[in-house]
Amino acid sequence: MMLKKFILGGMTALVLAACGGSEGGSGASSAPAQSAVSGSLIERINNKGTVTVGTEGTYAPFTYHDKDGKLTGYDVEVTRAVAEKLGVKVEFKETQWDSMMAGLKAGRFDVVANQVGLTSPERQATFDKSEPYSWSGAVLVARKDSNIKSLADIKGVKTAQSLTSNYGEKAKAAGADLVAVDGLAQSLTLIEQKRADATLNDELAVLDYLKKNPNAGVKIVWSAPADEKVGSGLIVNKGNDEAVAKFSTAINELKADGTLKKLGEQFFGKDISVQ
Repeated sequence: MMLKKFILGGMTALVLAACGGSEGGSGASSAPAQSAVSGSLIERINNKGTVTVGTEGTYAPFTYHDKDGKLTGYDVEVTRAVAEKLGVKVEFKETQWDSMMAGLKAGRFDVVANQVGLTSPERQATFDKSEPYSWSGAVLVARKDSNIKSLADIKGVKTAQSLTSNYGEKAKAAGADLVAVDGLAQSLTLIEQKRADATLNDELAVLDYLKKNPNAGVKIVWSAPADEKVGSGLIVNKGNDEAVAKFSTAINELKADGTLKKLGEQFFGKDISVQ
């Protein structure tokens, strides 16, 4: 399954797809039809109305239901904080990833908050993105006692990768001896068992794993440079420039006042709003 919506190389339970061929995760709930809402998106914001937001609700730790059934997650709480800044109410419409962007285009919701990076030209021609509230890129993971410190160090080294992922291709290009796995959790298990020495994967997927497994015997030893990271923001249909500007202003204010840092640490153990 993919954790981020860009192409995440290999994660079984979640995987951040900063790489999966799509720009979103996968979910199982269906979206109820939205009744017609009068006025443009910017009018609803200016009039302190309600902004409807499409999200999966099944894509932890970004958008999911906690043990009490409450919809939460990093993207959900960021969106709530943005709405509070703008003085509007927010209504979430849970939907499957495969139909989410089509739902936005059709006007079933005003905004999508679901780790979308808008990396494809087709999406860029149809939708606009606010200032990013999260950033992610490739990271290299090894045992805590490893001497591996960079991509150059995995040449000839057993590196656990999903062979169909972009991360597997990146590891192969670095000269690694690939060990085939189904996903991130298996990769990290093999490293701890010394059946592999390293893995390349998505930063947010790894941070999520380490947050949930604080005693894991692995660590991040290298991270992609900032200019290779992909940012995720709130997504709207084109033609809503004023609304995008308001969303971006609110997100920048949430960065400045420490809200995004606090939410990043809550869900990932690290501020992920910084590129």
